[in-house]
Amino acid sequence: MSLSFAFHAGAGRADFLGLRERARGAVEIVYDDGVAKRLVWKVQGKGPDPSILRDALSSAVREARVVPALYAELRRRAIDIELIAG
Repeated sequence: MSLSFAFHAGAGRADFLGLRERARGAVEIVYDDGVAKRLVWKVQGKGPDPSILRDALSSAVREARVVPALYAELRRRAIDIELIAG
């Protein structure tokens, strides 16, 4: 079963945060601002329970500054990531 979900910012903002599972099981977080910025991070190790990742992304996308909020949410949950594109 493939793991993936996505969140879009409300209030007319184009920010997008999504999670995807690659063919070999790697889990990636994708951010796109809808204009010029696209970032991709690989979740390190086995990764936490998907519900923990879902909560972190959902919380971050509701903030005005999505990327700093994402880092804070992941740090708070002790989830390690590595920037792989952007």
